[in-house]
Amino acid sequence: MRINSLTLTIFIIATTIILSSCEQERLEPITTAAKGGGTVQSYYAYEIDSVVGQGTNIYGRVVFWKDQGGNTLIQLALYNTDDNYYPVSILSGSKGENTEEILSLYDVDGNSGEFYQSKFYVISDLNYFHNILLMNVHVNVYLTGDKNTIVASGNIGVNNDPVGSK
Repeated sequence: MRINSLTLTIFIIATTIILSSCEQERLEPITTAAKGGGTVQSYYAYEIDSVVGQGTNIYGRVVFWKDQGGNTLIQLALYNTDDNYYPVSILSGSKGENTEEILSLYDVDGNSGEFYQSKFYVISDLNYFHNILLMNVHVNVYLTGDKNTIVASGNIGVNNDPVGSK
């Protein structure tokens, strides 16, 4: 028994010395994207205006990006927000009309003015981006989760020309 314990102890010590003395090559991280990867070049940007009478003066911009996979990425930036979460929806028709919700986006974090859950809301429908200019829709930003009080709104598609596009 004693020889087996001694042999095992020597084996463990020798293995530890051998493994810890091996030189490990440190590789530098690759910080560049693959060709065509990590870039978004096509976009449509629309203004979101503050709604008069709400006392908030919240305004911003919504940008629809097309990624390399054909997905549509929605990015929102709001200004003059406070420590609150603001629900955001895309609705049919022009702003100010009594319309129905088409798409509920992520809430905006008032501390950053951007989506709370992710930088982009992703739409995997490959035709969505190409149809934006033909859509009869608008975006609303709400004060609370019940979506009764609109603090900012902006027309999209046929209701408004983009303020920027590529």
